[in-house]
Amino acid sequence: MSLSKTTCAALMTRLGKVLSKHALLHDEEALRPYECDGLSAYRQLPAVVCLPETVEQVQAVLRICDELQVPVVPRGAGTGLSGGALPDHAGVLLVLTKLNRILEIDAPNFCARVEPGVRNLALSEATRPLGLYYAPDPSSQIACSIGGNVAENSGGVHCLKYGLTVHNVLGLKMLTIEGELLDIGGKTLDAPGYDVLALLCGSEGLLGVIVEITVRLLPCPECAQVMVAAFDDVAKAGAAVGNVIAAGIIPAGLEMMDKLAIRAAEDFVHVGYPKHAAAILLCEVDGARVEVPEELQRVRQIMLESGAFEVRIATDEAERALFWKSRKATFPAVGRLSPDYYCMDGTIPRHRLAEVLTRIEALSEQFGLPVANVFHAGDGNLHPLILYDANREGDLTKAEALGACILRLCVAVGGTITGEHGVGIEKLDGMCMQFKSSELSQFLRVKAAFDPQGLLNPGKAVPTLHRCAELGAMHVHRGQVPFPELERF
Repeated sequence: MSLSKTTCAALMTRLGKVLSKHALLHDEEALRPYECDGLSAYRQLPAVVCLPETVEQVQAVLRICDELQVPVVPRGAGTGLSGGALPDHAGVLLVLTKLNRILEIDAPNFCARVEPGVRNLALSEATRPLGLYYAPDPSSQIACSIGGNVAENSGGVHCLKYGLTVHNVLGLKMLTIEGELLDIGGKTLDAPGYDVLALLCGSEGLLGVIVEITVRLLPCPECAQVMVAAFDDVAKAGAAVGNVIAAGIIPAGLEMMDKLAIRAAEDFVHVGYPKHAAAILLCEVDGARVEVPEELQRVRQIMLESGAFEVRIATDEAERALFWKSRKATFPAVGRLSPDYYCMDGTIPRHRLAEVLTRIEALSEQFGLPVANVFHAGDGNLHPLILYDANREGDLTKAEALGACILRLCVAVGGTITGEHGVGIEKLDGMCMQFKSSELSQFLRVKAAFDPQGLLNPGKAVPTLHRCAELGAMHVHRGQVPFPELERF
């Protein structure tokens, strides 16, 4: 449904009184850069793009849209991978990148206040001279915004030890669709009442527009060392992950890459990964200088006992940084292997890693599409990259079907359909698979409590019950679906 001429004219007139002409885009050429987020297979031009520079301007835009009943899609840096920032063709795309100030660095209290457009990496760069840093570090941290990280509850390579975004956010200021400013949480350790702060982390712009975030800062560790362990079998690498955790060791990061991902990263960054390995694990240990070497040797021994044929420890800080640079460059590097790839995101129990990876390999052969696996092995957050060619008819459909099978597998073994990328539009059908109608009804009630008219990011994250009914009986009972049933999905 498009905006009527009358509504469109009223919208542009009123927005023009709030925003400068440079902050209000409506020509097709100006709108085109905003037609999608990182899930570029789906594109849609918005009716208008707003680029506010102050909280008051955001507030005014929301009030205008509420009064005129115009949908609003909040957007950060646009690096999301689930279509969460896909525009509504009859609505406003509210881009928050100009709200990019670090408002306060409170070193004595180990926290900072930032606007939503602050880049993830920029905060750690600003606090490093004080011996502090912000722990969540998604692969896109050089570009992604902290507001977007909150909306998707992003993780990163160090989330095993230091947690996801939700574990590192102390407070939020959020505007409702009516323009009311809510102040939730803060610098104190806890607040009375319901834990609304946790509810808003990962809410994907459905409940309000975040305009300020208070984040937890951590002291930079005295020492950090990383190792690369190479395996001739993916299942051995998966088992090694469980063995490290079972030994009572919580590494700062524990990442896995399979052969395709290794090849792509090595050809791109040239760090010296063993290209003939079936899988590698990157394991970082950090902490006090007197403790790290001993713990690293314990991990090394576990890796060898788990079947690693080679273990290499970074010799200095420069090589450590290079190891992580190569891991974080894997996503763009895989683009060298195929014209397109579909980046999945699911989470499974750690002890099921080996069997799930084996099953993904079988599904890859069944669908005839290569899959490169690179993921946060320590907490079971998978990122299978399905390689396809969008110019070849039917390839995208086949890639999406394979992705749906992988998500069904994740749920079947006791996991979830997303770990940090969110649901967006990509996993709406997956929500029907994972949750019962009664559970989805509760999600919809929460949405209605914050946004009664359904104007904020409509059609995202939580599917309608009608949609699920049309898909048929898809709900998967965790742990009760044998793998052969996936053949019929």
